[in-house]
Amino acid sequence: MTTVRLPLFPLNSVLFPGLVLPLNVFEERYRAMMRELLKTPEDEPRRFAVVAIRDGHEVAPSAPGMPDPTAVPERGPAAGFGPDPAKAFNGVGCVADAATIRERANGTFEVLATGTTRVRLLSVDASGPFLTAELEELPEEPGDEAGALAEGVLRSFRQYQKRLAGARERSLSTGTELPDEPRVVSYLVAAAMMLDTPTKQRLLQAPDTASRLREELKLLRSETAIIRNLPSLPASELTRGPTSLN
Repeated sequence: MTTVRLPLFPLNSVLFPGLVLPLNVFEERYRAMMRELLKTPEDEPRRFAVVAIRDGHEVAPSAPGMPDPTAVPERGPAAGFGPDPAKAFNGVGCVADAATIRERANGTFEVLATGTTRVRLLSVDASGPFLTAELEELPEEPGDEAGALAEGVLRSFRQYQKRLAGARERSLSTGTELPDEPRVVSYLVAAAMMLDTPTKQRLLQAPDTASRLREELKLLRSETAIIRNLPSLPASELTRGPTSLN
């Protein structure tokens, strides 16, 4: 079993391979992570792993009064995640490749990364200035009938977009063509749908592409039916630009 150790960035959201992740980094533990990543030679990938938080908070209290005025604020790499941080995170995450890490004058960072590979979380180390994790790469098989399922998911996703946009009688103007490669379709739709974090996590850790697409087809049909019966909808940007996880 091949494993790798990478910095660990827990979030209250799920990152999928191929999807863009913009980050505003202001906590000291994650600023330390970015400073370390900047030491990586420019011709090598600046990689870290993103996992969705199961329990805990991605932003630790930075001063008394949040939320208990008598509490001493937690500090350190595992602040907010309990005595065993690994139990606070979902067991499958995604490696992120940081294309841009820009330090601002105030010491915070603006980061733009892209999800690359699914990984299984094996262990978490909190002994340094930021969390690191031992990870196992998760290969993905296409599964049975992935191509046909992807076509069905794309048809249902377009209808879902129309319902969200309130555009039942007009065609969408997305500005870009949707992909047709089944694995890419499965990740794009999983990221773009308005779903809660546990559901997105379930899609991320699907055993193969076909299984993910089958689940998405059920979700799209269900969500589209619900939207159809709602009297009004909040504004959505899903049909107006490229998908971003934040």
